[in-house]
Amino acid sequence: MKNYIDSFSRAAGKIWKALDKYGPLNQEELVRKTKLNKNDFFAGVGWLARENKICKISTKYQLGETNLTNEIGNNAGKVWNTLNAKQDIDVSTITKISQITTRDAYSALGWLARENKIQASKGSEQKFKLIY
Repeated sequence: MKNYIDSFSRAAGKIWKALDKYGPLNQEELVRKTKLNKNDFFAGVGWLARENKICKISTKYQLGETNLTNEIGNNAGKVWNTLNAKQDIDVSTITKISQITTRDAYSALGWLARENKIQASKGSEQKFKLIY
């Protein structure tokens, strides 16, 4: 079974390495060079944003002090509130309750994973819950 929190960390590492090697890249280029699926890509971006290591200028991501805190940090707050109200829920339910996109949910989950505030439950369907 896939450990989602570890995969978010690995995704962040792959994104960081690609940006370090190639410089600024847009989403499509980063996904292609890192061979990440889009959900892991956005979780990795959220992880790096929480570490203050990635920014987005126009359509390209690059290493540097983050400018993504407002967007991803605010969505992380929405996801945290959702998980605080309902534990062990999947991303689809998170997006409905939080009223954010799947992309934004994964970025927020990456942010929260970097803060060690969530864990993924074990089972056939991936669900997330808060760690207190």
